[in-house]
Amino acid sequence: MVALRAVPTAPTGALPSDADLVKAARDGEPWAFDALFRRHARRINGLALRVIGRDADVDDLVQDTFASALSSLHRLAEPAAFGGWLSSILVRTASKMIRRRRLLARLGFGRSSLAVDLDALIAPSVPPDEAAELRRLYALAQDLPAELRIPLILQRVEGMELDQIGTIIGASIATVKRRIAKAEDTLRASFTRGEGR
Repeated sequence: MVALRAVPTAPTGALPSDADLVKAARDGEPWAFDALFRRHARRINGLALRVIGRDADVDDLVQDTFASALSSLHRLAEPAAFGGWLSSILVRTASKMIRRRRLLARLGFGRSSLAVDLDALIAPSVPPDEAAELRRLYALAQDLPAELRIPLILQRVEGMELDQIGTIIGASIATVKRRIAKAEDTLRASFTRGEGR
């Protein structure tokens, strides 16, 4: 006879919380991590696309993020914070991906691995002035190192507050401010050089 385990739920008819799902996944319930994946995949997929800027690499980044989360789920101190923790895993993984791309480009393995796919990032419904600003931002940001590019994108595109960015990238608010300021200075200098041509 097979023993059935009860699916943890909130009040009648409500879906289990992230904390309940994390606890069940830690107990070895495969359906629980699947539920966490289904709940967060769309948001993580969108974040991945906006951070790395290329649709071709998003699936790999999302898969690597969820695989890392599954393998280190036991380290999550606060199960209710699963969503933010998952975002921080994605950002760390994306940083490595961006650094690897930049290294390959420096070694002569092509600039195409750094190119941002603007059509995948900007929906046709975005007003023309916002689309132009996003195109300019991504065109210039693709040349930034990951430690500058990611906080800038999280603030300017995702609309995150400095404390949220700090939590996700594992840095103090002062460090986040410094990195964003440096990224913006670099972008202004690039834009000014571009206008001078």
